[in-house]
Amino acid sequence: MIEIFPATSDHLSTIKNLAYRIWPATYDEILSEKQLAYMLELFYNEKALQQNINDNHNFILIQENDEIVGFADYELHYKKEYTTRIHKIYLLPETQGKGLGKKLIQFIKNKALENDNIKLSLNVNRFNKAKGFYESQSFKIAFEEDVELDFGYLMEDYRMEKLLK
Repeated sequence: MIEIFPATSDHLSTIKNLAYRIWPATYDEILSEKQLAYMLELFYNEKALQQNINDNHNFILIQENDEIVGFADYELHYKKEYTTRIHKIYLLPETQGKGLGKKLIQFIKNKALENDNIKLSLNVNRFNKAKGFYESQSFKIAFEEDVELDFGYLMEDYRMEKLLK
């Protein structure tokens, strides 16, 4: 049985623990061990996650057979536009390929439409195999975007978008 439900501040440690389990498998061939550790601490410490919630991010969790196996973070009316921004979407590696990512995207799409948003937007690392998943969900590359972090680290992304109407 699959259930998607809103996360609260009480779930921040769950989200952090999931990220620490998922990111190494997702990014081990893309990021150095040092950059991976830096980015996990930067994005997934509980203070940063709480700030995301304070900044109108909506975290959702997906549970399969009583185990939380993934999460997503989306923001309605991103930059005061009719766009829903998907900031994060991650599933445990052993659960990928079961349609759970599609369910998360559909859930977010429904929330976007309920709130009169006409587009979904996300970034994906240019070297991440998830790009193919997003393309299978009708996302298109809008442009390339490099985001500089401290210590010379660089996020080399595609901005991908999907029109809803």
